[in-house]
Parts: sequence; C-alpha cells; structure tokens
Amino acid sequence: MKLSPNNYQPMTPLETAQYMLNQDYFSQWLGIKIIDVQEKYCLLEMPIRKEMINGLKTVHGGVTFSFADTALAFSSNNTGDASVALNCNINFTKAAKEGDILTATTTKISDTRKTGIYDINITNQHQELIASFRGTVYKIERKLTDL
Repeated sequence: MKLSPNNYQPMTPLETAQYMLNQDYFSQWLGIKIIDVQEKYCLLEMPIRKEMINGLKTVHGGVTFSFADTALAFSSNNTGDASVALNCNINFTKAAKEGDILTATTTKISDTRKTGIYDINITNQHQELIASFRGTVYKIERKLTDL
C-alpha cells in the first residue's frame, strides 16, 4: 500500500524491510529471509539452490552480489527514507556450494545527510567468509512508501 506524504505512517525497521521484501520478487526468488532488522542494520539468510550454481559448480557471483545488494537496500532504507545505490564493490573470498546457507550481516560505516556507506559480510553456515561487500547509497529525499 502506498501512502501519500499527508498520511505517511512511520513503520519500524523490520516492518519497512518486510514492506520492501513483499515488493521485491527477485529477492523472494533468491529465497532471502529476514532474520533481524534494526535501524540501519539487517541480518539476512539465503539458501543456495541448484539453479544458482555456475559452470564451475559453485554459486554464481551474481547471486552473491545480489544477496549483498539486498542487504544494502534493507539496511539503508529501513528508516523509511529512500536511498539508492551509487557504488558497490565485492571481494569474493571463498566459493559457496549448493546446499550452503549464506548469511548477510551489515555494518554502517558512514551516514551523512546525502550518503551512507555500508559493509556487508557474507558468510556460510560454518561462519566462513564468502564475500565482503561495500556499498555507497545516495539519499533521494523521498519516503520509501512514496515510490
């Protein structure tokens, strides 16, 4: 449900992340589950399925990137103020395999009037680092529910 600026009702960070997930069919297809959400922070989980595997029999890098990008979106938007990605970098440190359960954990690095920077660590079920991701977002001065 979209609310106009005149009848905007603030949501909790968890409600905002769930609102986003309900509209994010790609993240739903990825199987992303919200574990914990707090202001400017989130913890997500995603199972690795057969259709996410590349020709080298490991998870496709784009899947891992997309998972981190979803964590960036849920962290930087969960106050209800809309942000969009400006720049994202990822370093892959270990290959994930079919059957793994990945976790994305965000850490806010910087939060200014116009931008935010977040680090996202992707780990597997053995707490091994799969990838580290840094994303910069631009705050577009609109409420998430107005988009």
